[in-house]
Amino acid sequence: MRPVPSLDGTAGFLVADARGRVVGRVEGALYGASPEIPEALSVRVSLLRRRCRLVPADAIEAIDERTRVIGLRLERSAISAFV
Repeated sequence: MRPVPSLDGTAGFLVADARGRVVGRVEGALYGASPEIPEALSVRVSLLRRRCRLVPADAIEAIDERTRVIGLRLERSAISAFV
């Protein structure tokens, strides 16, 4: 298992899938059993409908602070949707 990159301050970052297609923008990190280690990101897919996807933290390949883009190792179709 790879270490989870720091997700603090990533709200508003663009999220791109493994093929470089934009998935959406980060709304925030989601925490589970441990308040220090994020388990997922909430990613807003649509502005008008407020649809979101749940991106597991271990699916993150890289975070580019300069361009504010988070790259995933998953394709967009493999990411779970939630309301």
